[in-house]
Amino acid sequence: MDQPIFPTRWRVSAPELIAETFSSRIWKVLLADGSPAIVKALKPFDDVEDELRGEHYLAWRRGEGAVRLLGRDGHSMLLEYAGDKLLSDVLHRQGDDAATGIAAEVMARLFSPSRHPFPPDLQPLRDRFVSLFKKARADRDAGENSPYVEAADIAERRLSNPHEIKPLHGDLHHENILHGPRGWLAIDPKGVLGDPGFDAANMFFNAPGRDELCSDPERIAHMAEVFAGTLGQTPAAILDHAIAWGCLSSSWHHEDKNEPDETRELSITLAIRAVRRSF
Repeated sequence: MDQPIFPTRWRVSAPELIAETFSSRIWKVLLADGSPAIVKALKPFDDVEDELRGEHYLAWRRGEGAVRLLGRDGHSMLLEYAGDKLLSDVLHRQGDDAATGIAAEVMARLFSPSRHPFPPDLQPLRDRFVSLFKKARADRDAGENSPYVEAADIAERRLSNPHEIKPLHGDLHHENILHGPRGWLAIDPKGVLGDPGFDAANMFFNAPGRDELCSDPERIAHMAEVFAGTLGQTPAAILDHAIAWGCLSSSWHHEDKNEPDETRELSITLAIRAVRRSF
């Protein structure tokens, strides 16, 4: 691969490609003072607006709970180096309770007040649920009382009566929270606007390689109580968001014809639904 060309004004050197996904290339670079930073170069793809909204969210958050945006140039971002220790490392080495506590602390920082107006292009949360509503409508029309139908009703209830409306990270999970020089920080936001309970939902599903943990009733109840305390909501509300998110994610997998991941997410969602009945 050819050496990347970065804006001269960034004064970065020694680029090292550390990750490549369908949406971006991630380079670790050195700043002029010798400290590390990250360049995220977006590729042309259908959901590039997600990433650009995330860039605007980072600029607005100004480093509180999330990595700092140091520079931007077209579809490339110069970002603070967040470190190389993932929250999933804590889960595997210190246990789920420790990881959940850290996630709650990061969440609290992400929702701390800002003196600055939030970006005008954040995606309304209802727009993010389009795929779930589409799948639920198809199932309802086919006479199927599927988990998607129930989840769509739950999502509609929460969207119509939000606890409050705030800028959301939109994709908060164990692989998007890292530890580095400034402590634990979130990376890769999507830039959404809606009920903060949505940002707790993904955490229930993302314990990498630990599907049995994700379906454990005690773990589900504990996470709901921790995040409810962080966000000033009820555990029942947090679990509603988790059910809605699980079927939203499953609907995306359904559209992609990814049956294994759709089945996995639905299985965890059913476990969450069972716990929800006790609240």
